[in-house]
Amino acid sequence: MVTQRTGNRGLSAVTAALVLSVTGTTASLFAYRRTVETLLRANAELLRRLDLVEEQRREAVRRADRVEYQRDHRNLLLTAVADPDLLPVLDAYERDLPPQVQKQYLFANTLYVHALHGYRVGLLNRGELLGHVRVLFQNPTMRAYWEATRHHRASLPYDSDEAELGRMTDDLLAELDDADTDEWWVVGDGGAED
Repeated sequence: MVTQRTGNRGLSAVTAALVLSVTGTTASLFAYRRTVETLLRANAELLRRLDLVEEQRREAVRRADRVEYQRDHRNLLLTAVADPDLLPVLDAYERDLPPQVQKQYLFANTLYVHALHGYRVGLLNRGELLGHVRVLFQNPTMRAYWEATRHHRASLPYDSDEAELGRMTDDLLAELDDADTDEWWVVGDGGAED
C-alpha cells in the first residue's frame, strides 16, 4: 500500500530549517556582541595604560627639565662668583654686603638648593633632606644666609616644595635654638615623615 504524503511535512522541514537558521543567527549575533564588548573593554584598558605611560613620559621630561634648569642655575652662580663685575647683579639682600659675604651666601644658597633638588628628583626622602639641612645649619654663615634671605622665602607659593622646606628649616632652627642638649643631630623631626 502506498502512503500518501501531505505537503505539511515539507513545510515542517522548512520551518525547522528556518528555526535552526534563526537560532544560529541569534547565537552568532550574541557571540559577535560578546566579542565586540570584550574588544571595547580591552580597548578602554589599552587607552588607560597609554594615558598612564604618557603621564610617566611627561613626568620624566619635567624631571629632566628640572635637572637642566638646576644645572643652568649653578652655572650662572659660578659665573657671577668668578666675575667681580657680575656679583652685584645677584645682590638681592636688604643691606649692603661685601663681595666675600655675597659669595659665601651664594654658596650657601647652592648647598641649600642642592639638598632641595635631591629631594625633588627622589634621591633624598624627607628624613634625609632634614638630615642634610640639620648639618648645613650648624654653620653660622648658613644661619646668617638664612636670615638675610628670609624676605626671599616670603614670596614663595605656600604649597611649593621650597616653601615647605623653608618652613621645615625654620621649625628645625627654632627647635635647635631651644634645645637643652648639645647633641644637635637628634634635635627636631621637622615633620620629616617618609
